[in-house]
Amino acid sequence: MINKLIKYSFCCVLSLFLFGGGSAALAQAPAPAKAADFKHLFTPPLAYVAGFAKVAPEIDGDVYGDKVWERAVWTESFSDIEGDLKPKPRHNTRAKMLWDKNYLYIAAEMEEPGVWANITKHDEVIFYDNDFEVFIDPDNNTHQYFEIELNALNTVFDLFLSKPYRNNSGALIPWDAKGMKSAIKVLGSINDASDQDKGWTVEMAIPFSCISIGNDPVIPKDGSLWRINFSRVEWDTKGTGSKYEKLKDKNGKVLPENNWVWSPQGVINMHLPERWGYLQFSSKEEPGSFVLPYTEQQKQYLWLLYYRQKEYHSRHGRYASNIATLGFPAASFSISGKLNSLKMEAGTRQFNAIISAGKSSWSINDEGLIQAL
Repeated sequence: MINKLIKYSFCCVLSLFLFGGGSAALAQAPAPAKAADFKHLFTPPLAYVAGFAKVAPEIDGDVYGDKVWERAVWTESFSDIEGDLKPKPRHNTRAKMLWDKNYLYIAAEMEEPGVWANITKHDEVIFYDNDFEVFIDPDNNTHQYFEIELNALNTVFDLFLSKPYRNNSGALIPWDAKGMKSAIKVLGSINDASDQDKGWTVEMAIPFSCISIGNDPVIPKDGSLWRINFSRVEWDTKGTGSKYEKLKDKNGKVLPENNWVWSPQGVINMHLPERWGYLQFSSKEEPGSFVLPYTEQQKQYLWLLYYRQKEYHSRHGRYASNIATLGFPAASFSISGKLNSLKMEAGTRQFNAIISAGKSSWSINDEGLIQAL
């Protein structure tokens, strides 16, 4: 979210690198050789295959009362944003997805003994409340992606990013998810600390037209692969009378929020789209299991080169001019039995690398833009 760049400025990508069926399933991407120096940036992203909805769900917040949702399986329970570096969340969160020719449908369930929300104005930073967030990269190139946040009052904060914050970019907050439908159901009461709640549920219908670049909506096809992730921000609070107050440390400073996500990022930064989970579309109501495309295995090597180049630049003030300097022992190597070649051109302030295996060629540049050639 927009304010995380400020709140976690020490967690910018460069610093992080230095320190550091419908059935949802693990995308078994083998980590590139010698990627141990970035261990938590190479854990396999999770994956979800969304089935086709012949009948659209009613967007009223009631996930359990709509039989359409029974065809979709729940994701794995959310974990901490840093994965196994931190304990499991104390409250369960999970989501599910469907689609048709007009919308991507998302449902989420959040356990919460004390449901509260204060923000009522559109495009205010919902992060200051407990919230549910969606990050979508339809073309899987880490650029031109969308973020939508909601709190338990169904207040929306939606924004578009031309590229991640690590590229010294900003967010287009005036962008709105035109035509989006969203609804919340509170399983208990809201803003009442005198009782205990079960939680809250979210339903969303996101038009493909509002998350498409250009005039023509980009409608997924059977097998289309997107990147997506979900985040839940949860503040530590205490109930006082009928209100909830954020807990503070001994110096009177509000404790940091908890960041619980579907597919762990490995670091406290949601704006690494290459770390998001995979969303694959199926034309069937009951889709099969996810199969990782070979191209995603190739990209892992480009990302390893990218991370090492950023590390090298931080130490030397320039990019490395050859791949051997970055720890790649050879320009040709095997990935799952196929011979790949890796080439790179680099200057002081820019670089571009290409990996190729037959007709499958992909490039990455110094801004992390990844493209098919």
